[in-house]
Amino acid sequence: MKLRRKILLANILLVFIPVIAMGTIFYYHFSSVIEKKSSDFYGISLLETDRKLKYALNEITSVTNAAITQQVLQQSLKRPNAVFTYDRRQEINNLFINHPMITSFIVYANDKLVYQYNASMSLKDMKRQPWHLPMMQAGGVPVWSGPGENGSAAAGKPVLIQAREIRDYYSLERIGSVVVYVKPEVLDQVFWDAATLKEGDILLVNRVGNVVFNKSGESIGEHVDFPFLSEGSVPNKGYYTDNYRGEKALITYLPSHNPEWYLVAITPKRLLQSESLSIRNIALVLGLFSLLSALLFDRFFVTRLVGTIISAVNGMKRVEQRIFTPIPDDDKSDDETDLLVQGFNRMSRQINELLQQVETEQAHKKEAEMQALVAQINPHFIYNSLESINSMAILQGNKDISRMVISLGKLLRISISENQELIPIHTELEHVRHYLNIQKYRFEDQFEYDIQIADSLRGYLTQKLIVQPIVENALYHAIEQMEHPGSITIQAVENGQDIWIDVVDNGPGFDEKTLLNLWKKNEMHDRKYKDSSVGLRNVHERLRIRFGSRYGLLICSSPGMGSSIRIRLPKIKP
Repeated sequence: MKLRRKILLANILLVFIPVIAMGTIFYYHFSSVIEKKSSDFYGISLLETDRKLKYALNEITSVTNAAITQQVLQQSLKRPNAVFTYDRRQEINNLFINHPMITSFIVYANDKLVYQYNASMSLKDMKRQPWHLPMMQAGGVPVWSGPGENGSAAAGKPVLIQAREIRDYYSLERIGSVVVYVKPEVLDQVFWDAATLKEGDILLVNRVGNVVFNKSGESIGEHVDFPFLSEGSVPNKGYYTDNYRGEKALITYLPSHNPEWYLVAITPKRLLQSESLSIRNIALVLGLFSLLSALLFDRFFVTRLVGTIISAVNGMKRVEQRIFTPIPDDDKSDDETDLLVQGFNRMSRQINELLQQVETEQAHKKEAEMQALVAQINPHFIYNSLESINSMAILQGNKDISRMVISLGKLLRISISENQELIPIHTELEHVRHYLNIQKYRFEDQFEYDIQIADSLRGYLTQKLIVQPIVENALYHAIEQMEHPGSITIQAVENGQDIWIDVVDNGPGFDEKTLLNLWKKNEMHDRKYKDSSVGLRNVHERLRIRFGSRYGLLICSSPGMGSSIRIRLPKIKP
């Protein structure tokens, strides 16, 4: 992904998304608060509505309570076959219809219809009504049946019915029942005063889910499925969100004073959400503003920054092609981008200068190599001269001179002509062998030597000229001082990932003080072997520089016991 896109994405993640997230969180939090406040509001409204409903129904109950205890009604039910005179009818009528909400009533004895006013329902039809059985089980307590329960709303003549038993004033035996028809306006007055939000509604439903009455009057008699109607125990009040008539709504419910009814307030969610639309709109505006800010930031800042970086990257690509064109920095903004451009241009100039310097040095090096090539005439002259001497020795029959000349030639070839620093171990030991052969002629066979190396170690590489100085040290400091013949043993052995080359002599040995003096000695001024030896310390330091601090020399000696010097090398394959 391009750097500019990464920075733009980072701005969006750090600014745009947090603003949208905070707006969303505030929106849903505010919506939940509005929902809770609305449910509290409806809870109070339903309590007040139920109180008014109870008061209105109690007025009707008070009328029927007074009527069923009157002597004229008691006697009429005890003697249902007696003739009703006009005065008796008027007297019974006055017991009920003096209330303006009562439109009609019917009085039944236990086995027959006794009297009816402005209504007609036989005893048989009365026993088929849905409120008849609850009335018989109520024991004289009034049973109410709303317009949505008794079928009057469906017939187009909605009424509220109160049905109750009539008992003997003295014996409390059941002597009949009375059915009172009440105008639906009594419910209209109660529900009309109920506080609701715009487009909200309040329902009066029974336990089976029928709408007994509602404020809007649109769904009386309809069946609804509210979860709280089917629950075993319902709390005194509560609220939840569900679909009602195809629209999501906040439903607040409250059990009525009548155990068969519930008051339910319906509020469409869109009305509640409209209260929080301002927060949502503000969040959207802030989100768009943050997005616009990110785009402007990208346009006026990131573009220049990324442009500078791209210029530096392109400049680096040109440098790879050895094109050292400086990046223009005409736009002076006095910030880090200018420092970047200036630093790159300075670095480009320095690289160009270094390359030119290297090229000049390479030219000088080639010239020096040519001179060295010319200088090789002298070593080749020496090799050719030795070959001539060898041929003359063979012609004269002097084999010792021939062998000595051959060893000296091979010794010179390894020491002078070998260009690489690392050579095979067998080549290094072969160089030592030729050196010892020459020294045997000098010491007149005063010593013997033995070189041992396993075939598995012959191919490993080692640094050139590390064993010969050790052998030379043994010759001059041990063998030369001995009166009887000496011996030098050179053995290469394998030890894990290392190789040990041991140089052991049977000379007089030396103590620690002598070793320290020998170690510190400036061998470049030793007259005896200043032209051939590079010294113990030199070998040790060369090994440590080349292979690390764990490699080098280990010197063991004791007066009268000879000396043993171990060279520790790593295994290096060619």
